[in-house]
Amino acid sequence: MIPNYQQFMRPFLQIANDAHGNEVKLRDVINQLADQFGLTDEERSETLPSGRQSILDNRVGWARTYLTKAGLLEATRRAHFVITPRGKEALSENVDINNQNLKKFDEFIAFKQKSNDEAGSEVESGITEQEDVSTPDEILRSAYKKVNEALAQEILERTRKVTPDFFEDLLIELLIAMGYGGAGEGAAHALGKSGDNGVDGVIDQDPLGVDQIYIQAKRYAEGNNVGAGDIRDFFGALNLKRAQKGIFITTSDFTSSVQDTANNLGTRIVLINGKELAKLMLRYNIGSRDEDVLHIKKLDEDFFEI
Repeated sequence: MIPNYQQFMRPFLQIANDAHGNEVKLRDVINQLADQFGLTDEERSETLPSGRQSILDNRVGWARTYLTKAGLLEATRRAHFVITPRGKEALSENVDINNQNLKKFDEFIAFKQKSNDEAGSEVESGITEQEDVSTPDEILRSAYKKVNEALAQEILERTRKVTPDFFEDLLIELLIAMGYGGAGEGAAHALGKSGDNGVDGVIDQDPLGVDQIYIQAKRYAEGNNVGAGDIRDFFGALNLKRAQKGIFITTSDFTSSVQDTANNLGTRIVLINGKELAKLMLRYNIGSRDEDVLHIKKLDEDFFEI
């Protein structure tokens, strides 16, 4: 398990102290800490949801930031640091070095107070509850995930209540937004309306319509799951159309045997349950829209490089 950022503070400071007055490079510190904590290759390479930074780099980076703000480390040049006399004294006290310990330094209190003032009281309260184990980046992404999960659930509930015609249009709009169907008119259409809660359709996989994907969708209530028999029926319909690819979408879920059934059939059938459908609708802004955009900034080290 990757330690939280506070657990990296004292070992980071110790590595800087062991340099005997010489500067240490952040990347070298990260590698040494990974070795000290016995992290696996998978743990070292595990990334944040954005995929742009490893969790290890992020947590060690925030440990560095907090130690620097408290005056225990000093930046000498890009990604290089030395321990300060205050840092040496903190190590000699032989106590845990964490946020609570750093609060005895006025510079750290001022830094935290400014961050909280800018975040606002409601955000401050949420951050205070999580800050012992999570970096600010992780807290922000956790809040973002919770907002999206709640919205996806609401989207799914609303989708289950729409009319069959609306559901058909919704799915076609989603698939076109995902890049299917090309740009031509009639690239996606219904094959026929059975009058029940299902929708059968076809969509071009490419702009020229050389390859087509057949779709079956079941607008089912929660708990009314799709069984293996439905998949076999869909497979039979695909064979009649001489189709090689199909997408089966449901607003509920699939029974445990469905995936094995789909894998054993010769035709490629992709299964999309209610949760996945809601995530796709959220991702491609079908039934939702962007309310606000937050840009997460980071320091441009190259700009300050001398």
